[in-house]
Amino acid sequence: MDTLIVYLDDANYAQQILAPMLSSDTPTRWVLVACAPRMSRRIGKWLSHSARENWRDKWCDKLFSQITPVLSATRSSTLEYIVAKGPLPELTQQLRGRFGVARVVDARRPKFGQELAPVTPEQRCEKTSWQVPGAVGSLSAVLVLAAE
Repeated sequence: MDTLIVYLDDANYAQQILAPMLSSDTPTRWVLVACAPRMSRRIGKWLSHSARENWRDKWCDKLFSQITPVLSATRSSTLEYIVAKGPLPELTQQLRGRFGVARVVDARRPKFGQELAPVTPEQRCEKTSWQVPGAVGSLSAVLVLAAE
């Protein structure tokens, strides 16, 4: 049985990433790890810890309910759900220890101007400091062309 550990935070984006893997006929164990968005520290001071945990659980349940029909449509596949609550490389090591040899798929949607934390110790964190200046430069070029 093939084991895939999938980190996701958006069901539609994850479906696009996982589409090529759904066509295989081998039995697959899908370990879905939901990465809930971080709450700002401003909202954190108004909510209790249990309220934050309840929100995170509801958010993850909604995400899992959106992705489950797509993954359960394949034959002989099993699904396991996990909510990430700590550093992702450590969680990956724990899951690899629990499931043995497993492929790790990072299906989290990239966010503009924000770096995603690596999910494995081997994965390098790509630091692109040119996103915002590149966007400003291209926008100014469009404005210059529109003005002419």
